Amino acid sequence: MVDVLFVNTDGSRVTAQAEPGSRLLEVAQDAGMPLEGTCEGQMACSTCHVIVSPDWFDKLEPASDDEEDMLDLAAGVTRTSRLSCQIELTDALSGIAIRIPGVSRDMQIG
Repeated sequence: MVDVLFVNTDGSRVTAQAEPGSRLLEVAQDAGMPLEGTCEGQMACSTCHVIVSPDWFDKLEPASDDEEDMLDLAAGVTRTSRLSCQIELTDALSGIAIRIPGVSRDMQIG
C-alpha cells in the first residue's frame, strides 16, 4: 500500500492508503479532501490542483505541457503545484505529503 499524507487548509492532517497505480485525485476524494475534479481526470480543468511537498516533487514524473497549461488556470499555484488527476501513486511515493490549496477555482461557476 502507498501512504499519502494530506494537509488541509486549516492545517489538519489526514493519512490515506491506496493501491499502487491509483490516481491521487480519487485517493484524495475518498479521504474527504475538498478536490472537485470537475472533468473527472480528463485534464480539462484545474479543480484538482494540489501542492506537493518540495521533498517529494522531484520524485514525480514531470508534468506534461497540457498539465502545465491547465495549472495556468489554477488559483494559488506554486512551484510544486500539480494536478492530482495526473499523479499515479507508486510504491516509491509511499509517504508523499500533499497540501490542499487555500484557494480553489470552481470551473462550473467561473
